[in-house]
Amino acid sequence: MTDLSQDLAKHHERVLVVDFGSQVTQLIARRLRESGVYCEVHPYNRADRAFIEGFGPQAIILSGSPHSTHWENSPRADDAVFELGVPVLGICYGEQTMMAQLGGSVEGSEDKEFGRADIQIVAESPLFDGFGGVGHEERVWMSHGDRVASLAPGFHVIATSHHAPFAAIADEGRRFYGVQFHPEVVHTPRGALLLRNFTHKIAGLKGDWTMAAFREEAMAKIRDQVGSGRVICGLSGGVDSAVAAKLIHDAIGDQLTCVFVDTGLMRLNEAEEVVGLFRDSFNIPLVHADEEALFLGELDGVTDPEAKRKTIGRLFIDVFEKHAKAAGGADFLAQGTLYPDVIESVSFDGGPSVTIKSHHNVGGLPERMNMKLVEPLRELFKDEVRALGRELGLPDAFVQRHPFPGPGLGIRIPGAVSKEKADILRKADAIYIDEIRKAGLYDTIWQAFAVLLPVQTVGVMGDARTYDHVLALRAVTSVDGMTADYFPFDHDFLGRTATRIINEVRGVNRVVYDVTSKPPGTIEWE
Repeated sequence: MTDLSQDLAKHHERVLVVDFGSQVTQLIARRLRESGVYCEVHPYNRADRAFIEGFGPQAIILSGSPHSTHWENSPRADDAVFELGVPVLGICYGEQTMMAQLGGSVEGSEDKEFGRADIQIVAESPLFDGFGGVGHEERVWMSHGDRVASLAPGFHVIATSHHAPFAAIADEGRRFYGVQFHPEVVHTPRGALLLRNFTHKIAGLKGDWTMAAFREEAMAKIRDQVGSGRVICGLSGGVDSAVAAKLIHDAIGDQLTCVFVDTGLMRLNEAEEVVGLFRDSFNIPLVHADEEALFLGELDGVTDPEAKRKTIGRLFIDVFEKHAKAAGGADFLAQGTLYPDVIESVSFDGGPSVTIKSHHNVGGLPERMNMKLVEPLRELFKDEVRALGRELGLPDAFVQRHPFPGPGLGIRIPGAVSKEKADILRKADAIYIDEIRKAGLYDTIWQAFAVLLPVQTVGVMGDARTYDHVLALRAVTSVDGMTADYFPFDHDFLGRTATRIINEVRGVNRVVYDVTSKPPGTIEWE
Protein backbone atom coordinates (compact mmCIF):
# COMPACT_ATOMS: atom_id res chain seq x y z
CA MET A 1 0.00 0.00 0.00
CA THR A 2 1.01 3.63 -0.46
CA ASP A 3 1.67 5.75 2.63
CA LEU A 4 -1.57 7.64 2.05
CA SER A 5 -3.45 4.35 1.65
CA GLN A 6 -2.14 3.24 5.03
CA ASP A 7 -3.25 6.51 6.61
CA LEU A 8 -6.69 6.23 5.05
CA ALA A 9 -6.93 2.63 6.20
CA LYS A 10 -6.64 3.84 9.79
CA HIS A 11 -9.60 6.18 9.51
CA HIS A 12 -11.95 4.98 6.77
CA GLU A 13 -14.06 2.07 5.69
CA ARG A 14 -12.40 0.61 2.63
CA VAL A 15 -13.06 -1.79 -0.20
CA LEU A 16 -10.46 -3.64 -2.25
CA VAL A 17 -11.07 -3.99 -5.99
CA VAL A 18 -9.01 -6.86 -7.41
CA ASP A 19 -8.23 -6.11 -11.05
CA PHE A 20 -8.09 -8.93 -13.60
CA GLY A 21 -7.48 -6.56 -16.52
CA SER A 22 -10.92 -5.26 -17.47
CA GLN A 23 -10.97 -2.02 -19.45
CA VAL A 24 -13.64 -0.68 -17.09
CA THR A 25 -12.22 -1.64 -13.69
CA GLN A 26 -11.69 2.05 -12.89
CA LEU A 27 -15.44 2.55 -13.15
CA ILE A 28 -16.03 0.17 -10.25
CA ALA A 29 -13.88 2.38 -8.05
CA ARG A 30 -15.59 5.53 -9.31
CA ARG A 31 -19.06 4.18 -8.52
CA LEU A 32 -17.98 3.22 -5.00
CA ARG A 33 -16.33 6.60 -4.37
CA GLU A 34 -19.50 8.32 -5.58
CA SER A 35 -21.44 6.55 -2.83
CA GLY A 36 -18.95 7.68 -0.19
CA VAL A 37 -16.93 4.47 0.05
CA TYR A 38 -13.14 4.61 -0.15
CA CYS A 39 -11.65 1.89 -2.34
CA GLU A 40 -8.46 1.07 -4.18
CA VAL A 41 -7.76 -0.98 -7.31
CA HIS A 42 -4.87 -3.44 -7.20
CA PRO A 43 -3.78 -6.08 -9.77
CA TYR A 44 -4.66 -9.66 -8.83
CA ASN A 45 -1.02 -10.76 -8.93
CA ARG A 46 -0.07 -8.16 -6.32
CA ALA A 47 -3.08 -8.78 -4.09
CA ASP A 48 -1.66 -11.78 -2.23
CA ARG A 49 -2.60 -12.86 1.27
CA ALA A 50 -0.09 -10.57 2.98
CA PHE A 51 -1.28 -7.57 1.01
CA ILE A 52 -4.97 -8.29 1.53
CA GLU A 53 -4.58 -8.80 5.26
CA GLY A 54 -2.50 -5.65 5.50
CA PHE A 55 -5.06 -3.66 3.52
CA GLY A 56 -7.84 -4.92 5.78
CA PRO A 57 -10.84 -4.45 3.46
CA GLN A 58 -14.42 -4.50 4.71
CA ALA A 59 -15.45 -5.93 1.33
CA ILE A 60 -13.79 -7.15 -1.88
CA ILE A 61 -14.87 -6.82 -5.52
CA LEU A 62 -13.42 -9.00 -8.29
CA SER A 63 -13.33 -7.25 -11.68
CA GLY A 64 -13.96 -8.43 -15.21
CA SER A 65 -11.18 -9.59 -17.52
CA PRO A 66 -10.35 -10.30 -21.17
CA HIS A 67 -9.26 -13.81 -20.05
CA SER A 68 -11.23 -17.05 -19.80
CA THR A 69 -11.07 -19.13 -16.64
CA HIS A 70 -10.40 -22.30 -18.63
CA TRP A 71 -7.32 -20.84 -20.34
CA GLU A 72 -3.96 -22.05 -19.10
CA ASN A 73 -2.53 -19.74 -16.41
CA SER A 74 -5.60 -17.53 -16.40
CA PRO A 75 -5.81 -15.08 -13.46
CA ARG A 76 -7.10 -16.24 -10.10
CA ALA A 77 -7.91 -14.47 -6.86
CA ASP A 78 -5.77 -15.33 -3.85
CA ASP A 79 -7.54 -17.80 -1.57
CA ALA A 80 -7.43 -15.16 1.16
CA VAL A 81 -10.23 -13.33 -0.69
CA PHE A 82 -12.64 -16.11 0.24
CA GLU A 83 -11.17 -16.85 3.66
CA LEU A 84 -11.11 -13.37 5.17
CA GLY A 85 -14.79 -13.50 6.15
CA VAL A 86 -15.79 -10.30 4.31
CA PRO A 87 -18.43 -9.91 1.56
CA VAL A 88 -17.18 -10.59 -1.97
CA LEU A 89 -18.80 -9.51 -5.25
CA GLY A 90 -17.57 -11.01 -8.53
CA ILE A 91 -18.33 -9.09 -11.72
CA CYS A 92 -18.35 -11.00 -15.05
CA TYR A 93 -14.95 -12.78 -14.98
CA GLY A 94 -14.97 -12.16 -11.25
CA GLU A 95 -18.11 -14.28 -10.95
CA GLN A 96 -16.58 -16.96 -13.15
CA THR A 97 -13.30 -17.25 -11.25
CA MET A 98 -15.27 -17.34 -8.00
CA MET A 99 -17.15 -20.37 -9.29
CA ALA A 100 -14.02 -22.02 -10.71
CA GLN A 101 -12.16 -21.55 -7.41
CA LEU A 102 -14.99 -22.54 -5.06
CA GLY A 103 -16.13 -25.75 -6.73
CA GLY A 104 -18.40 -24.71 -9.60
CA SER A 105 -17.56 -24.72 -13.30
CA VAL A 106 -17.38 -22.34 -16.27
CA GLU A 107 -17.72 -23.09 -19.95
CA GLY A 108 -17.39 -21.30 -23.25
CA SER A 109 -20.77 -20.39 -24.67
CA GLU A 110 -21.95 -20.30 -28.26
CA ASP A 111 -24.63 -17.83 -27.14
CA LYS A 112 -22.38 -14.90 -26.34
CA GLU A 113 -23.83 -11.71 -24.88
CA PHE A 114 -22.43 -8.32 -25.77
CA GLY A 115 -24.45 -5.19 -25.19
CA ARG A 116 -27.82 -4.51 -23.62
CA ALA A 117 -29.74 -7.41 -22.13
CA ASP A 118 -32.62 -7.94 -19.72
CA ILE A 119 -32.27 -9.98 -16.57
CA GLN A 120 -35.17 -11.32 -14.52
CA ILE A 121 -34.95 -11.43 -10.74
CA VAL A 122 -35.91 -14.93 -9.59
CA ALA A 123 -35.13 -14.81 -5.85
CA GLU A 124 -35.13 -12.21 -3.11
CA SER A 125 -31.69 -10.83 -2.27
CA PRO A 126 -30.35 -7.69 -0.64
CA LEU A 127 -28.22 -7.25 -3.77
CA PHE A 128 -31.41 -6.30 -5.65
CA ASP A 129 -33.04 -4.30 -2.89
CA GLY A 130 -35.11 -1.53 -4.47
CA PHE A 131 -35.21 -3.14 -7.93
CA GLY A 132 -38.80 -4.40 -7.85
CA GLY A 133 -38.73 -7.90 -6.39
CA VAL A 134 -39.11 -11.38 -7.85
CA GLY A 135 -40.31 -11.32 -11.46
CA HIS A 136 -38.93 -7.84 -12.15
CA GLU A 137 -36.99 -7.38 -15.38
CA GLU A 138 -33.98 -5.05 -15.37
CA ARG A 139 -31.89 -3.70 -18.26
CA VAL A 140 -28.14 -4.39 -17.86
CA TRP A 141 -24.96 -4.41 -19.94
CA MET A 142 -23.40 -7.77 -20.80
CA SER A 143 -19.95 -8.43 -22.24
CA HIS A 144 -18.96 -12.08 -22.01
CA GLY A 145 -18.25 -15.15 -24.10
CA ASP A 146 -18.08 -17.63 -21.20
CA ARG A 147 -20.72 -18.43 -18.65
CA VAL A 148 -21.12 -20.33 -15.40
CA ALA A 149 -22.05 -23.95 -16.10
CA SER A 150 -22.59 -25.17 -12.53
CA LEU A 151 -22.72 -23.43 -9.18
CA ALA A 152 -20.28 -23.92 -6.34
CA PRO A 153 -21.76 -25.42 -3.15
CA GLY A 154 -23.80 -22.93 -1.14
CA PHE A 155 -24.79 -20.73 -4.12
CA HIS A 156 -28.20 -20.25 -5.69
CA VAL A 157 -29.48 -18.25 -8.65
CA ILE A 158 -31.03 -14.84 -7.96
CA ALA A 159 -31.34 -13.55 -11.56
CA THR A 160 -31.29 -15.00 -15.07
CA SER A 161 -31.09 -13.73 -18.63
CA HIS A 162 -31.94 -15.30 -21.97
CA HIS A 163 -28.39 -16.53 -22.55
CA ALA A 164 -27.08 -16.57 -18.96
CA PRO A 165 -29.03 -18.81 -16.57
CA PHE A 166 -26.64 -17.69 -13.79
CA ALA A 167 -26.82 -13.95 -14.50
CA ALA A 168 -26.66 -13.26 -10.76
CA ILE A 169 -25.88 -15.71 -7.97
CA ALA A 170 -25.57 -15.57 -4.20
CA ASP A 171 -24.35 -17.43 -1.17
CA GLU A 172 -26.14 -15.28 1.40
CA GLY A 173 -24.55 -17.11 4.35
CA ARG A 174 -20.99 -16.25 3.36
CA ARG A 175 -22.11 -12.99 1.68
CA PHE A 176 -20.59 -14.04 -1.64
CA TYR A 177 -22.27 -12.68 -4.79
CA GLY A 178 -21.63 -12.83 -8.52
CA VAL A 179 -23.13 -11.03 -11.51
CA GLN A 180 -22.47 -11.85 -15.14
CA PHE A 181 -23.21 -8.28 -16.25
CA HIS A 182 -21.33 -5.04 -15.59
CA PRO A 183 -23.05 -2.83 -12.99
CA GLU A 184 -20.20 -0.30 -13.10
CA VAL A 185 -20.94 1.00 -16.63
CA VAL A 186 -23.54 3.68 -17.39
CA HIS A 187 -25.29 1.28 -19.78
CA THR A 188 -26.54 -0.61 -16.70
CA PRO A 189 -28.89 2.18 -15.58
CA ARG A 190 -29.21 1.07 -11.94
CA GLY A 191 -25.82 -0.53 -11.58
CA ALA A 192 -24.74 2.10 -9.05
CA LEU A 193 -27.69 1.06 -6.86
CA LEU A 194 -26.59 -2.59 -7.01
CA LEU A 195 -23.05 -1.65 -5.98
CA ARG A 196 -24.42 0.54 -3.19
CA ASN A 197 -26.57 -2.36 -2.00
CA PHE A 198 -23.43 -4.49 -1.84
CA THR A 199 -21.36 -1.94 0.10
CA HIS A 200 -24.03 -0.41 2.33
CA LYS A 201 -26.64 -3.13 2.90
CA ILE A 202 -24.55 -6.30 2.62
CA ALA A 203 -21.17 -5.08 3.88
CA GLY A 204 -22.82 -2.62 6.29
CA LEU A 205 -20.67 0.37 5.31
CA LYS A 206 -21.89 3.87 6.08
CA GLY A 207 -19.93 5.71 3.40
CA ASP A 208 -17.54 7.98 5.30
CA TRP A 209 -15.38 9.09 2.36
CA THR A 210 -15.72 12.88 1.93
CA MET A 211 -13.49 15.59 0.52
CA ALA A 212 -13.61 17.45 3.83
CA ALA A 213 -12.10 14.43 5.58
CA PHE A 214 -9.62 13.85 2.77
CA ARG A 215 -8.48 17.47 2.92
CA GLU A 216 -7.51 17.30 6.58
CA GLU A 217 -5.84 13.90 6.28
CA ALA A 218 -3.94 14.84 3.13
CA MET A 219 -2.68 18.06 4.71
CA ALA A 220 -1.41 16.13 7.71
CA LYS A 221 0.30 13.67 5.38
CA ILE A 222 1.95 16.50 3.42
CA ARG A 223 3.29 18.02 6.65
CA ASP A 224 4.67 14.64 7.74
CA GLN A 225 6.31 14.00 4.38
CA VAL A 226 7.77 17.47 3.84
CA GLY A 227 8.75 18.42 7.37
CA SER A 228 10.74 21.63 7.14
CA GLY A 229 11.69 21.05 3.49
CA ARG A 230 10.84 23.23 0.55
CA VAL A 231 8.46 22.26 -2.26
CA ILE A 232 8.30 23.51 -5.82
CA CYS A 233 5.04 23.03 -7.74
CA GLY A 234 4.46 23.52 -11.43
CA LEU A 235 1.21 25.29 -12.26
CA SER A 236 -0.08 24.46 -15.72
CA GLY A 237 -3.32 26.41 -15.65
CA GLY A 238 -5.30 23.19 -15.30
CA VAL A 239 -7.45 22.03 -12.41
CA ASP A 240 -5.15 19.28 -11.10
CA SER A 241 -2.05 21.38 -10.52
CA ALA A 242 -4.14 24.25 -9.14
CA VAL A 243 -5.84 22.05 -6.55
CA ALA A 244 -2.56 20.38 -5.62
CA ALA A 245 -0.90 23.77 -5.14
CA LYS A 246 -3.71 25.16 -2.97
CA LEU A 247 -3.81 22.01 -0.83
CA ILE A 248 -0.04 22.02 -0.28
CA HIS A 249 0.01 25.74 0.50
CA ASP A 250 -2.77 25.30 3.06
CA ALA A 251 -0.62 22.58 4.64
CA ILE A 252 2.86 24.16 4.68
CA GLY A 253 2.44 27.82 3.70
CA ASP A 254 5.48 29.60 2.28
CA GLN A 255 7.54 26.42 2.18
CA LEU A 256 5.84 26.08 -1.20
CA THR A 257 6.94 27.98 -4.30
CA CYS A 258 4.83 27.66 -7.43
CA VAL A 259 6.28 28.01 -10.89
CA PHE A 260 3.99 28.86 -13.77
CA VAL A 261 5.82 28.05 -16.99
CA ASP A 262 4.50 30.12 -19.87
CA THR A 263 5.44 27.88 -22.77
CA GLY A 264 3.85 30.06 -25.42
CA LEU A 265 1.37 27.22 -25.83
CA MET A 266 -1.20 28.31 -23.25
CA ARG A 267 -4.80 29.42 -23.75
CA LEU A 268 -5.73 33.07 -24.24
CA ASN A 269 -4.98 35.16 -21.11
CA GLU A 270 -3.98 32.00 -19.21
CA ALA A 271 -0.88 33.53 -17.64
CA GLU A 272 -2.75 36.57 -16.34
CA GLU A 273 -5.51 34.41 -14.84
CA VAL A 274 -3.15 32.00 -13.09
CA VAL A 275 -0.85 34.68 -11.72
CA GLY A 276 -3.79 36.79 -10.59
CA LEU A 277 -5.50 33.92 -8.77
CA PHE A 278 -2.52 32.40 -7.01
CA ARG A 279 -0.20 35.32 -6.39
CA ASP A 280 -2.76 38.06 -5.83
CA SER A 281 -5.84 36.28 -4.43
CA PHE A 282 -4.24 33.43 -2.46
CA ASN A 283 -0.88 35.08 -1.74
CA ILE A 284 1.01 31.95 -2.77
CA PRO A 285 4.69 32.50 -3.69
CA LEU A 286 4.72 32.27 -7.48
CA VAL A 287 7.38 32.52 -10.16
CA HIS A 288 6.06 33.46 -13.59
CA ALA A 289 8.59 31.90 -15.95
CA ASP A 290 8.23 33.29 -19.47
CA GLU A 291 9.82 30.50 -21.49
CA GLU A 292 8.00 30.97 -24.80
CA ALA A 293 11.20 31.49 -26.76
CA LEU A 294 12.78 28.35 -25.28
CA PHE A 295 9.83 26.04 -25.99
CA LEU A 296 8.95 27.35 -29.43
CA GLY A 297 12.62 27.37 -30.40
CA GLU A 298 13.09 23.72 -29.41
CA LEU A 299 9.85 22.72 -31.15
CA ASP A 300 10.78 24.43 -34.40
CA GLY A 301 10.54 21.84 -37.16
CA VAL A 302 9.39 19.02 -34.82
CA THR A 303 6.34 17.31 -36.35
CA ASP A 304 6.07 13.89 -34.71
CA PRO A 305 3.49 13.93 -31.85
CA GLU A 306 5.58 11.79 -29.49
CA ALA A 307 8.67 13.87 -30.22
CA LYS A 308 6.71 17.00 -29.34
CA ARG A 309 5.51 15.55 -26.04
CA LYS A 310 8.98 14.32 -25.08
CA THR A 311 10.54 17.66 -26.01
CA ILE A 312 8.02 19.52 -23.88
CA GLY A 313 8.51 17.06 -21.01
CA ARG A 314 12.28 17.44 -21.11
CA LEU A 315 12.03 21.23 -21.15
CA PHE A 316 9.60 21.25 -18.23
CA ILE A 317 12.11 19.32 -16.14
CA ASP A 318 14.91 21.69 -17.16
CA VAL A 319 12.81 24.73 -16.27
CA PHE A 320 11.76 23.31 -12.92
CA GLU A 321 15.37 22.52 -12.10
CA LYS A 322 16.47 26.03 -12.98
CA HIS A 323 13.77 27.77 -10.97
CA ALA A 324 14.15 25.41 -8.02
CA LYS A 325 17.77 26.51 -7.78
CA ALA A 326 16.81 30.17 -8.23
CA ALA A 327 14.28 29.87 -5.39
CA GLY A 328 17.02 28.68 -3.06
CA GLY A 329 16.68 25.01 -3.74
CA ALA A 330 13.80 22.61 -3.16
CA ASP A 331 13.60 19.17 -1.63
CA PHE A 332 10.31 18.14 -3.24
CA LEU A 333 8.53 18.55 -6.55
CA ALA A 334 4.72 18.58 -6.40
CA GLN A 335 2.69 17.02 -9.20
CA GLY A 336 -1.04 16.72 -9.84
CA THR A 337 -0.93 12.97 -10.59
CA LEU A 338 -4.43 11.44 -10.36
CA TYR A 339 -5.56 7.92 -9.47
CA PRO A 340 -6.36 6.87 -13.07
CA ASP A 341 -2.71 7.64 -13.93
CA VAL A 342 -1.60 5.41 -11.05
CA ILE A 343 -3.89 2.55 -12.07
CA GLU A 344 -2.95 2.72 -15.74
CA SER A 345 0.77 2.77 -14.95
CA VAL A 346 0.56 -0.74 -13.47
CA SER A 347 -0.02 -3.58 -15.90
CA PHE A 348 -2.32 -6.16 -14.30
CA ASP A 349 -0.41 -9.08 -15.79
CA GLY A 350 3.04 -7.71 -15.09
CA GLY A 351 3.80 -7.19 -18.77
CA PRO A 352 4.56 -3.99 -20.63
CA SER A 353 1.67 -1.59 -21.14
CA VAL A 354 0.99 -0.05 -24.53
CA THR A 355 1.91 3.63 -24.60
CA ILE A 356 -0.81 5.58 -26.41
CA LYS A 357 0.86 8.91 -25.71
CA SER A 358 3.33 10.27 -23.20
CA HIS A 359 2.60 12.87 -20.54
CA HIS A 360 5.15 15.48 -19.54
CA ASN A 361 4.51 15.02 -15.81
CA VAL A 362 4.37 11.22 -15.56
CA GLY A 363 7.27 8.90 -14.98
CA GLY A 364 9.33 10.37 -12.18
CA LEU A 365 12.31 12.69 -12.16
CA PRO A 366 15.85 12.56 -13.46
CA GLU A 367 18.18 11.37 -10.69
CA ARG A 368 20.27 14.51 -11.02
CA MET A 369 17.44 16.61 -9.61
CA ASN A 370 17.71 14.89 -6.22
CA MET A 371 14.10 15.79 -5.41
CA LYS A 372 11.29 13.65 -4.05
CA LEU A 373 7.76 13.74 -5.40
CA VAL A 374 4.77 15.09 -3.51
CA GLU A 375 1.59 13.80 -5.18
CA PRO A 376 -1.32 14.63 -2.86
CA LEU A 377 -4.02 13.85 -5.45
CA ARG A 378 -2.83 10.40 -6.50
CA GLU A 379 -5.74 8.72 -4.66
CA LEU A 380 -8.40 10.83 -6.41
CA PHE A 381 -10.47 10.73 -9.58
CA LYS A 382 -11.07 13.90 -11.59
CA ASP A 383 -14.52 14.58 -10.17
CA GLU A 384 -13.10 14.20 -6.66
CA VAL A 385 -10.36 16.71 -7.49
CA ARG A 386 -13.02 19.21 -8.52
CA ALA A 387 -14.91 18.60 -5.27
CA LEU A 388 -11.68 19.08 -3.32
CA GLY A 389 -11.03 22.31 -5.20
CA ARG A 390 -14.39 23.67 -4.07
CA GLU A 391 -13.62 22.50 -0.53
CA LEU A 392 -10.36 24.49 -0.71
CA GLY A 393 -12.14 27.65 -1.85
CA LEU A 394 -11.01 27.76 -5.48
CA PRO A 395 -13.46 29.70 -7.70
CA ASP A 396 -16.03 27.44 -9.32
CA ALA A 397 -15.25 28.87 -12.75
CA PHE A 398 -11.67 27.67 -12.27
CA VAL A 399 -12.56 24.31 -10.74
CA GLN A 400 -15.01 23.49 -13.54
CA ARG A 401 -12.56 24.26 -16.35
CA HIS A 402 -12.33 21.66 -19.06
CA PRO A 403 -9.22 19.44 -18.97
CA PHE A 404 -6.19 21.00 -20.65
CA PRO A 405 -3.27 18.82 -21.77
CA GLY A 406 0.16 19.31 -20.23
CA PRO A 407 1.77 19.94 -23.63
CA GLY A 408 -0.84 22.65 -24.21
CA LEU A 409 -1.61 23.89 -27.70
CA GLY A 410 1.45 22.08 -29.01
CA ILE A 411 -0.60 18.92 -29.51
CA ARG A 412 -3.52 20.88 -30.96
CA ILE A 413 -1.33 22.02 -33.84
CA PRO A 414 -0.63 18.85 -35.81
CA GLY A 415 2.66 19.19 -37.65
CA ALA A 416 5.16 21.96 -37.05
CA VAL A 417 4.46 24.46 -34.25
CA SER A 418 5.11 28.19 -34.52
CA LYS A 419 4.18 31.35 -32.63
CA GLU A 420 2.00 32.47 -35.54
CA LYS A 421 0.00 29.23 -35.45
CA ALA A 422 -0.29 29.31 -31.66
CA ASP A 423 -1.64 32.87 -31.77
CA ILE A 424 -4.22 31.92 -34.40
CA LEU A 425 -5.33 28.90 -32.41
CA ARG A 426 -5.52 30.83 -29.12
CA LYS A 427 -7.91 33.38 -30.58
CA ALA A 428 -10.09 30.81 -32.36
CA ASP A 429 -10.27 28.58 -29.28
CA ALA A 430 -11.36 31.50 -27.10
CA ILE A 431 -14.19 32.35 -29.49
CA TYR A 432 -15.33 28.72 -29.55
CA ILE A 433 -15.40 28.47 -25.74
CA ASP A 434 -17.16 31.85 -25.53
CA GLU A 435 -19.94 30.60 -27.82
CA ILE A 436 -20.26 27.39 -25.77
CA ARG A 437 -20.63 29.42 -22.59
CA LYS A 438 -23.19 31.73 -24.18
CA ALA A 439 -25.21 28.67 -25.22
CA GLY A 440 -25.17 27.39 -21.61
CA LEU A 441 -23.38 24.20 -22.65
CA TYR A 442 -19.97 24.51 -20.98
CA ASP A 443 -20.74 22.35 -17.93
CA THR A 444 -22.56 19.77 -20.08
CA ILE A 445 -19.48 19.15 -22.21
CA TRP A 446 -16.52 17.20 -20.82
CA GLN A 447 -13.96 18.94 -23.03
CA ALA A 448 -14.06 21.32 -25.98
CA PHE A 449 -11.22 22.84 -27.98
CA ALA A 450 -10.05 23.89 -31.42
CA VAL A 451 -7.33 22.26 -33.54
CA LEU A 452 -5.34 24.13 -36.19
CA LEU A 453 -4.83 21.67 -39.03
CA PRO A 454 -1.71 21.47 -41.23
CA VAL A 455 -3.98 22.11 -44.22
CA GLN A 456 -4.69 25.28 -46.15
CA THR A 457 -7.61 25.78 -48.48
CA VAL A 458 -8.71 28.33 -51.03
CA GLY A 459 -11.44 30.72 -49.95
CA VAL A 460 -13.06 33.97 -50.96
CA MET A 461 -13.37 36.91 -48.58
CA GLY A 462 -14.89 39.98 -50.18
CA ASP A 463 -13.63 39.90 -53.73
CA ALA A 464 -10.22 38.53 -52.78
CA ARG A 465 -8.85 35.02 -52.92
CA THR A 466 -7.57 33.58 -49.63
CA TYR A 467 -5.38 30.59 -48.95
CA ASP A 468 -5.58 30.05 -45.20
CA HIS A 469 -5.77 27.44 -42.48
CA VAL A 470 -8.52 24.93 -41.73
CA LEU A 471 -9.68 24.86 -38.11
CA ALA A 472 -11.31 21.78 -36.56
CA LEU A 473 -13.65 22.06 -33.58
CA ARG A 474 -13.84 19.20 -31.07
CA ALA A 475 -16.31 18.71 -28.19
CA VAL A 476 -17.01 15.49 -26.32
CA THR A 477 -19.21 14.18 -23.56
CA SER A 478 -17.75 11.69 -21.12
CA VAL A 479 -17.99 10.44 -17.56
CA ASP A 480 -14.28 9.93 -16.97
CA GLY A 481 -12.41 10.49 -20.23
CA MET A 482 -11.90 6.75 -20.80
CA THR A 483 -14.60 6.69 -23.46
CA ALA A 484 -16.25 9.68 -25.12
CA ASP A 485 -18.86 10.69 -27.68
CA TYR A 486 -18.87 13.84 -29.77
CA PHE A 487 -21.30 16.51 -28.59
CA PRO A 488 -24.32 16.91 -30.94
CA PHE A 489 -24.28 20.67 -31.53
CA ASP A 490 -27.14 21.96 -33.65
CA HIS A 491 -26.22 23.44 -37.01
CA ASP A 492 -27.14 26.96 -35.94
CA PHE A 493 -24.51 26.83 -33.21
CA LEU A 494 -21.84 25.47 -35.53
CA GLY A 495 -22.67 27.99 -38.25
CA ARG A 496 -22.62 30.91 -35.81
CA THR A 497 -19.32 29.82 -34.29
CA ALA A 498 -17.65 29.22 -37.65
CA THR A 499 -18.75 32.65 -38.87
CA ARG A 500 -17.29 34.38 -35.84
CA ILE A 501 -13.97 32.54 -36.11
CA ILE A 502 -13.54 33.25 -39.82
CA ASN A 503 -14.52 36.91 -39.40
CA GLU A 504 -12.46 37.57 -36.26
CA VAL A 505 -9.37 35.39 -36.65
CA ARG A 506 -7.05 36.29 -39.44
CA GLY A 507 -5.50 33.17 -40.97
CA VAL A 508 -8.55 30.85 -40.88
CA ASN A 509 -10.94 30.54 -43.82
CA ARG A 510 -12.59 27.17 -43.16
CA VAL A 511 -14.04 25.45 -40.05
CA VAL A 512 -14.96 21.77 -39.65
CA TYR A 513 -16.42 19.75 -36.75
CA ASP A 514 -14.95 16.46 -35.53
CA VAL A 515 -17.61 13.76 -34.98
CA THR A 516 -15.25 10.91 -33.96
CA SER A 517 -15.93 9.01 -30.73
CA LYS A 518 -13.33 7.52 -28.37
CA PRO A 519 -12.60 4.81 -29.29
CA PRO A 520 -11.57 4.65 -32.11
CA GLY A 521 -10.11 8.14 -31.80
CA THR A 522 -8.52 9.77 -28.78
CA ILE A 523 -9.98 12.99 -27.40
CA GLU A 524 -6.92 15.04 -28.33
CA TRP A 525 -5.65 14.91 -31.90
CA GLU A 526 -2.04 14.18 -30.94
